[in-house]
Amino acid sequence: NMIQLDGKDGGGQILRTALSLSMITGQPFHLKNIRGARPKPGLMRQHLTCVQAATEISDAATDGAELKSTELIFNPGAIKAGDYHFKIGTAGSTTLLAQTLLPALWKADGSSTLRLEGGTHNPMAPPADFISRVFLPAVARMGFYATCELVRYGFAPAGGGEIFLKVTPANELKPLDLCERGDFISQSITAKVANVPKKVGEREIEAALWELEWPPECAQVIEVEAAGSGNCFGIEIVHENVTELMTTFGMTNRRAEDVGKDAAKRLGGYLKTGAVVGRCLADQLLLPMAIAGGGKLVTMTPSNHCQTNGEVIKAFLPVNFTHRIQSERTHLIELS
Repeated sequence: NMIQLDGKDGGGQILRTALSLSMITGQPFHLKNIRGARPKPGLMRQHLTCVQAATEISDAATDGAELKSTELIFNPGAIKAGDYHFKIGTAGSTTLLAQTLLPALWKADGSSTLRLEGGTHNPMAPPADFISRVFLPAVARMGFYATCELVRYGFAPAGGGEIFLKVTPANELKPLDLCERGDFISQSITAKVANVPKKVGEREIEAALWELEWPPECAQVIEVEAAGSGNCFGIEIVHENVTELMTTFGMTNRRAEDVGKDAAKRLGGYLKTGAVVGRCLADQLLLPMAIAGGGKLVTMTPSNHCQTNGEVIKAFLPVNFTHRIQSERTHLIELS
């Protein structure tokens, strides 16, 4: 029986979660009103690449897999391990594509590799550094193993970046427990600039250091090579059990000081709440938690994304997420 989903209130996340779970469970789905509330609804290039890649990995039959389509029927076959290479062809996010395909490849019968070309540092997606330093270490706690290497930087709108992932099948899974940060390990600030004056990164860093009252030796500007120009500013704090990385992007109409200050304010907010898992990571951990069959995490007030994602997961798997307010600023999300 086909699972019926409505995408009118969500973005590409509903589609990506549905593709992952459909491949894993073998259940077909029919998604209508794809990205219904967006200014340009329907499948954009990066969403279509997700569908095409999922089709190849799981030998699926599809209907509606074309640009601007607002409906999709996806009927998966068996997941095949292999060496895959997908090009989004624009600055579309390689990391969101990776997160769509990883769950299926963890369930494959052998190791796989993914070579993905497109954007690696996009304002509306986790940057490649977030995948390798925050997301993958968190899911490894459940028994999901992969590495992600940044081959070439790709900023919007030029794209032209590439990431390379090695994926090991997940055999023994255990529930996630992220209710304590553990001991503090390190903190760092990095301003990455591509074809942008180094001074821009220095100004961002200065504003962030002032906001956080951190020592200047934990910050650096890195000049990177990319097809177009780009500026990605990141503040990372590593604890024993979890890493958080707040990222902002420089824009032509945005003061460098505001870029640095924005990331610093958000990181400061995370630290003050006492939450263990940041908002973005909490969203991204729901699906692996559901596959692992349980877990709990302490996060900040969950986003709407978190709610819609939970609904899609429940359509495919017999799981239940409970949200409990723990303190004034933290929530416990538990999966049973």
